[in-house]
Amino acid sequence: GHVNNPCVVEEAMSISFQELIDKHCGGVRGGWKNLKAVIPGGSSVPCVRGEDMKDAIMDFDYLRNDLGSGLGTAAVIVMDNSVDIIKAIWRLSKFYKHESCGQCTPCREGTGWMMRVMERLVHGNAEKDEIDMLFDVTKQVEGHTICALGDAAAWPIQGLIRNFRDEIEERILNRDIAHVSKPLAAE
Repeated sequence: GHVNNPCVVEEAMSISFQELIDKHCGGVRGGWKNLKAVIPGGSSVPCVRGEDMKDAIMDFDYLRNDLGSGLGTAAVIVMDNSVDIIKAIWRLSKFYKHESCGQCTPCREGTGWMMRVMERLVHGNAEKDEIDMLFDVTKQVEGHTICALGDAAAWPIQGLIRNFRDEIEERILNRDIAHVSKPLAAE
């Protein structure tokens, strides 16, 4: 991710996130104020706002109970303010759609639906009520599939909506403002 020295680290459980990044990775690229988001446990866990992660403890209980995320594979993904977080999560949704075997209906239908709505959100083409609809779909997929791929597809989107809803709504609003302010062509 966006750290000064990307690396692979094996550390003791319960190290603080800040110590992990400062000690092993040379800090966040552009400094801690430039930290936008973190996916603390690989692509299948919910993303967390950067300011919430700085003092986080890297263990299963803290990440689940205090931040609503997880340690997962512990493959930490650090994203600075240059990242379009909506687009980043959309790319994950595309990956999980591609990886779905299609055996069970919630995953087969849900991953495709989530990916298409995420694409609409990326471009600001969704309506505001689609945010809650998307969250509801993730809840219908989560825990209702044969394997864990359904959960893995749903959780990053849930984290996006919980932690970055303001950015999603702003993108939709900016689309609406752009459409209203366009001059009409003379006929």
